[in-house]
Amino acid sequence: MNDKKQNDFSHLDEKGLPNMVDISSKINTKREAVASCIVKLSEKAYKKIQDNSISKGNVINVSKLAAISASKKTYDLIPLCHQIPLNKVDVNFDFNDKNCSIIISSFVSTDWKTGVEMEALVAVSIAALTIYDMCKSIDKSIEITGIVLKNKKGGKSGDFERL
Repeated sequence: MNDKKQNDFSHLDEKGLPNMVDISSKINTKREAVASCIVKLSEKAYKKIQDNSISKGNVINVSKLAAISASKKTYDLIPLCHQIPLNKVDVNFDFNDKNCSIIISSFVSTDWKTGVEMEALVAVSIAALTIYDMCKSIDKSIEITGIVLKNKKGGKSGDFERL
């Protein structure tokens, strides 16, 4: 890899080694991110979640708490992420009866020096994995797909909206 390519990635130093970006000179600004994913379940597991009859407890409530908690710990999970004071983390679950799927979306905001895209992505990922964990005894074929950043606002790179 040549130096030009290495320097295109902010998480690599001039030698191509991992580097936590220095944000000390940045100013705090409003930053937001929205992410989503899809959890596809068997009809049996899907209905049990809707009926709140999973033996491990209320799947949606536990998944929401797991997502919020995980988003606050993103810096512990992703080695080069900064610890960010979060203003808001919200996680929503939309049921699609036709496909026996749950669309999970997260909204994360901060007034800080760096963005919250990773926190939003971690939130939906952990929510989906929590659903899997709580339902795996009923349905081991659960699929987690489409983990994406839907949009972000603020920061040097500007706004982004997935079309």
